Amino acid sequence: MKFKPILIVPGDPFSIFIEIFFKSFSKKYNSPIILVYCKKDLILQMKKFGFKMKINLIDLNNLNKNLNNKKINLINVEFKRSKDQQIRSQYVKKCLQTAFKLIKNGYTHKFINGPIDKKKILNKKYLGMTEYIASKFNQKNFAMLIYNKKLSVCPLTTHLPLKDVSKNINQKLIIKKIKIINQFYKDHLKFKPRIGVTGLNPHCESIHKFNEDENIVLPSIKKAAKMKINVKGPFSADTVFLKKNRVKFDIIIGMYHDQVLGPFKTLFEYDAINISTGMPFLRVTPDHGPNIKMIGKNKSDPISLIKCFNFLDNR
Repeated sequence: MKFKPILIVPGDPFSIFIEIFFKSFSKKYNSPIILVYCKKDLILQMKKFGFKMKINLIDLNNLNKNLNNKKINLINVEFKRSKDQQIRSQYVKKCLQTAFKLIKNGYTHKFINGPIDKKKILNKKYLGMTEYIASKFNQKNFAMLIYNKKLSVCPLTTHLPLKDVSKNINQKLIIKKIKIINQFYKDHLKFKPRIGVTGLNPHCESIHKFNEDENIVLPSIKKAAKMKINVKGPFSADTVFLKKNRVKFDIIIGMYHDQVLGPFKTLFEYDAINISTGMPFLRVTPDHGPNIKMIGKNKSDPISLIKCFNFLDNR
């Protein structure tokens, strides 16, 4: 194959993913798209949304024989639609295991997964899907990149409760994330990024004797800069996203999830994709959750998933 296929695991069957998949599939892509999903449920959803497309069942023992860009290439994983937490969890994990096996066998390096309800599917063992997937590939050095061509962000800590953030920040972690992000841009986007780093505290100040921004964040940035990485900071999180400031950077690394995701989504809404950098393959996911309130309404915006396809298509 000239273009490696894109493997897709929709994730939680009770989400908007299949709806936006149908809306995204009408676009033209060079890479064959393979859905790892339940055939019966897919047919049910197609009827529900009035989506007409032929299904091409893929034999795991002969993966390349019948790939067809004009059909939905499907690896069937049986699932009896149920809201039972354990049944859903087992089904999602079975789909993921199927995809991971293909990736590990070198079949493709392109992977998209849909959102899940972390509490119900992962059972609190992992902070999120990024951490879960990393564990399945024994990857300890990874970073979550929320990517847009104009500006991207990376939270140093991902889905930690706020009370746990400060005790999980250290120089080793900051330098590691800076290096991972810098290398990803050089390898996959073919340029050296301009990186800005926020401080932890408001205005990078603290009323306590120990100021994390002076004692942890600043020394980390100085060490990374000595590695010839274009990184600056720490910057106050309440002003770094102002227009005159953010144009100076390709990516802003923040200390915790909402510190950078909040302003980022205000600027770009869902015009972004979530990329797991540092993995031995390209894993991207739409930048939205299951969005249970919108299920079945046929009003969800597919732009983030389309961006995922476009990013992976020719790579």
